[in-house]
Formats: sequence, structure tokens, C-alpha cells
Amino acid sequence: MTTAKASFLIRRLFQLLLVVSGIAVINFFLLHLAPGDAAQVLAGEAGSATPEYLAALRKQFGLDQSLPVQFAVYVRNLLSLNLGFSFRQGMPVAELIVQRLPATLLLMGTSIGFALLAGSALGIAAARNAGRAADTLISAVALVFYATPVFWTGIMLVVVFSVWLDWLPVGGMASIERGYTGFAYLKDVGLHLILPAATLGSFFLAVYARLMRAAMIEVQGQDFVRTAIAKGVRPGRIARRHVLRNALLPIVTMLGVQVGSVLGGAILVETVFSWPGLGRLAFEALFQRDLNLLLGILLCSSIVVVVANILIDLLYTVLDPRIELG
Repeated sequence: MTTAKASFLIRRLFQLLLVVSGIAVINFFLLHLAPGDAAQVLAGEAGSATPEYLAALRKQFGLDQSLPVQFAVYVRNLLSLNLGFSFRQGMPVAELIVQRLPATLLLMGTSIGFALLAGSALGIAAARNAGRAADTLISAVALVFYATPVFWTGIMLVVVFSVWLDWLPVGGMASIERGYTGFAYLKDVGLHLILPAATLGSFFLAVYARLMRAAMIEVQGQDFVRTAIAKGVRPGRIARRHVLRNALLPIVTMLGVQVGSVLGGAILVETVFSWPGLGRLAFEALFQRDLNLLLGILLCSSIVVVVANILIDLLYTVLDPRIELG
């Protein structure tokens, strides 16, 4: 690793610490502004919401303390890398996140990969046929995907491919009752992944298709492309080495911006498809007023977004050597 890269990583890690700390503080006070708490939810479920019972639950959870004291305890726990305890789930928050994080990362990675590859391919096809029928058709399809709500897309995919055609499973991550192992288990997970990944990736597919089309058309008009054509360079080489590589820069920029949006969309998709990830867990924690768990999920999500943007910055230097990390 060069000195410039090492210096860049140290500086960005320091920024990561500041950003995540600020997000943690804002999340804490915003969530505590919401009415209700875990004690009220548990008391309501138990059917015994007497003042004495509520007071006992609040004392057990530490909710009887003032907000500054609760914040001091929260900061102390973070400094010791302790995300707290989920009284609703009966488990440490860190353990719950470790269990659910791989499923969310799998869904995010697959959906982003699908959207990036399919969207870029459609954008390239549209740019090569600019002004023709193929360009109009691709633009219309992209607009439909962009304007369609994610949850409605998911429901329609379930109705068509799971209910009518019976090709794919309705929800979940695997068929636990069948006891698959090895390759059979991986295949089963892959079948369960198709619909949620396609649902989450359809919106971003439209964005990448339109962006790639615009970037390809812009780069094709640059001087260095015209020079390559004048030198007799083969069209395929020009498209790969000159046009596509430079057109990917705005796509990579948009990818870094939309990592947070993908996490937000995962909440809806994981709920629709019963996918056991952080999004569904956050949805449950919100309704159960499990603030410790919700704070831990938001903190973990913010770290994922910041780290992803650091990786995007490093990817810039691979696509365009003229860009320096310094």
C-alpha cells in the first residue's frame, strides 16, 4: 500500500468515527422523542398495565432514569463496544445484528449487482441506438420501473411467479423444513433470493440505465474518442477501453449515494418477503419500541454506508488513474 493510500484511509477512518458518532447521538435523541416505550408494549401484551407493573418494567429496563443519564449510559456502552440488550428479544443487540446482517448484505449485494449489470447493459444498448425504437423502448421500461412503488412490485412478483406459476417460493430465506445441506441448501437460498433481489433492484436498474445512456452519449462526443476513431482503432476496443470505462464514473458515484437508499428499501422488501434481515428486524423493533435494538441497527447501517463510500473512493482510482486519493 502506498503512502497516499495509507494517509487517505487513516483520514477517512477518522471521518468515519466522527460521522458515526454524530449519527449515533442524533438517532438517540430522535428515537426518545417518539411516544411510548418497551415497557408499555410488554405491559399491553401481558394484559396488566397497572402503574405498579409499568414502573417495575421501566426500572428493569432503565427507563425510569432521566434522559441525560440514559444518554450517558448509552455513550459508555458504545465506548466499550457494547450495543446493549434487547429486552424484547431477550438477547444482546450485537448478537442479533450478527445473526441478521449476512442476510441483509446478501440481499443488498445481489440487488445492487443485478441493477448495476442489467441497468448498465440497457443503458449501453440505448446509447448505441440513440433516437431509434430500441432507445425509446428501453427508456419507457426504465420509466415504468422508476415510477412503480417497490412494495407493489414485490407483491405482483409474488402473485405471478409464486401463486400463479408456482415457480419460486413465496417468502423466507430457505426451506427449513426440508433440511437441505451443502449445494442443495445454496440452491434453495438462491431460489428464495430471486424475487426480493429483483424487487429491490428494479428501481435502481432504471436509474442506472438512464444514467449510463447519458454518460455513454456524452463520452462518445469527447475529443479522445474522436482521435481514437481517426487512428483506426476498432469500434469494440473504443467502446470498452475509452467510452465504457469513463462512462462508469458517474455510475460509481450514484452507487455510493444509493447504498443508504438500498438499506431503506430493504425494510419494505424484507417485510414483504419475510426475509430475515436487518430491515425486517428494524421494522419489528420500531413497533415494539425496542430502542436499544433500533439504535444498534441504525448504527450498524450508518457504518455500512460510510464504509461503502470509502470503497467507492478507492474504486475511482482503479477506473481513472488520473484521480488521486490525496
